[in-house]
Formats: sequence, C-alpha cells, structure tokens
Amino acid sequence: MNLRMENLAFKGTKGVSENAKSGCRPAFLDTRTGSVRIARLADGSPASAHIISWLPKDWATALDSNGLVMSLNHRIIAGFMCHGIFYTREQAADMD
Repeated sequence: MNLRMENLAFKGTKGVSENAKSGCRPAFLDTRTGSVRIARLADGSPASAHIISWLPKDWATALDSNGLVMSLNHRIIAGFMCHGIFYTREQAADMD
C-alpha cells in the first residue's frame, strides 16, 4: 500500500484524513482476518492521519532499525472507522 498515492487519488474527497466526516478516525483493515486498528500516535492516542508506525508488526513488510512499521502487507487497506464501522477510502469518499 502506498499512502501517498492514495492521498493523491482521493484528494478533495472525504477519502483523506483531513476531510474525514466528523466522528471518523483513520484506520486500517486486515482483509485476511477482518481485524481493524485505529491509526495511533507513539503514546497510543488516536492519530488524525493514517500513521502506520505502531500497527502490528505482523502486518508489516518492513521495519526500521527501531522496530517501527515502515511498509504494510498488501492485505492491509487504509480507511476510516466511523461509529464502529470500517469504511474503505472509496466508501468514505462517497459519504455525504
């Protein structure tokens, strides 16, 4: 997954973090297991952008020298958690 390319593709829609609908948080879905994780900062608080550094290491294809996630497996997709439901970027872009 390339978050920069996705951000460009969804620019100007609700499919990017800064345009997300109120009550939505940047999140990631493991399409193999159905597990969803909210993007978080180093202190564990929810992030306002799709930060991958503190996602599960088994979701990663590369870690940096400190063990932080640098890239994600193709089965992981970025989206948003809104009121307990995961929405893909495409779905979020279509929200009113």
